[in-house]
Amino acid sequence: MKRITFLVFCLMIAGFSQAQQRAVTETGDEVILFEDGTWQYQDEDYQEEKEIPTNPTEFEKDKKSTFLLKSNRFNVGIYLNPKVWSFKKAIDNPDAEYQFQLKDGDLYGMVITEKVEIPLETLKTIALENGKAAAPDLKIVQEEYRTVNGLKVLLLQMNGTTQGIKFSYYGYYYSNTNGTIQFMTYTSQNLLDSYRAECDKLLNGLVEIN
Repeated sequence: MKRITFLVFCLMIAGFSQAQQRAVTETGDEVILFEDGTWQYQDEDYQEEKEIPTNPTEFEKDKKSTFLLKSNRFNVGIYLNPKVWSFKKAIDNPDAEYQFQLKDGDLYGMVITEKVEIPLETLKTIALENGKAAAPDLKIVQEEYRTVNGLKVLLLQMNGTTQGIKFSYYGYYYSNTNGTIQFMTYTSQNLLDSYRAECDKLLNGLVEIN
């Protein structure tokens, strides 16, 4: 399989939202119309809110993650292994601060930071709604609170489809009084399990800088 570059992926995400149409039935229900002629109710995926479980494991940065990449927006940073990951300032996504790519694989990442404190429960809603703009079938398939280097973070795995490509977002969400970070990895759904260990090593490099 040819490697999908970060830019191409972002363009697909941006373009996919334009391929969907929303409509209202005679009874007033909102529906989403898909290119293949199928449809679904707008609120079909919403389910009763369940309590988010807490993982009892204490997660720490990997010993080989020795390079500290600092945010320029608030007091967080990411320890990573530069032999495994390439990174640069985000240029393809205006909302992102950094973008990442696994040097030997089809795994990507991005960091979105802002100087606003947002409750983790609200971040969950924001992440899902923003993702649905590109992939209306996006669903949360895993969620839990974790303690990572002493920080309480929210882990979300979201699966969706865009232009026929089934993809997964797998990332951490964290906020403090100085700002908020959405730290995500992503790849195709069939590859995530094989990359999950690398995802966790990268994500577990998240630290707060005092």
